[in-house]
Amino acid sequence: VQLQASGGGLVQAGGSLRLSCAASGRTSRSYTMGWFRQAPGKEREFVATIRWSGSGDNYADSVKGRFTISRDNAKNTVYLQMNSLKPEDTAVYYCALDLSNRGARGSHYYAYWGQGTQVTVSS
Repeated sequence: VQLQASGGGLVQAGGSLRLSCAASGRTSRSYTMGWFRQAPGKEREFVATIRWSGSGDNYADSVKGRFTISRDNAKNTVYLQMNSLKPEDTAVYYCALDLSNRGARGSHYYAYWGQGTQVTVSS
């Protein structure tokens, strides 16, 4: 399984970005996709996750109400719409895939990871 993330960039505070992550290879019939991020000097943290059916999506408290995760199963692609961005959202964003479709927040449940895409929010 390979994951290819894209859509990062530089944006001013209050702006928006949309990240995409396309999965390819031997995925299972149903799987969970998640987004995580890692800021400089900090540990990787959970951002959002969504199950195959699109239900049960959940978010970190820090992004709830501003970020929306969605997926297009026909394209094996997950999206993260990020609105009202803040400087503290600056990080490398990683997409990840859990073949067991657990919808979990813990990064250890995800066996496959994308290469990361940089998001920088200026104040």
